[in-house]
Amino acid sequence: MMTKATTMLLAGLIPNAKPTKIPGLDGTISTIFGYGLYVLVLAGVAATGFGVYKLAISDKGRNGGGSEPFKWMGSGVAAILLASSLIAILNGIAGG
Repeated sequence: MMTKATTMLLAGLIPNAKPTKIPGLDGTISTIFGYGLYVLVLAGVAATGFGVYKLAISDKGRNGGGSEPFKWMGSGVAAILLASSLIAILNGIAGG
């Protein structure tokens, strides 16, 4: 069960994230799922930023690992798009 402290921590971490209650789901499960999607967006932003950082410091010579930064950036953008679309779909279902 999600405690009040955990909910307050997540609400403080993501101030504008207010998960919409999903019809047919328990309030606790709905809250965990809602905040989990917002945390996934933050993780995608962090991965994209790390990819940009890796690209900036990478070895530009022929023997450098040139594709690794793009893997980080691509996975970050994919996580952002996936979580954002799920948030939009769930808000549409829940009528938010």
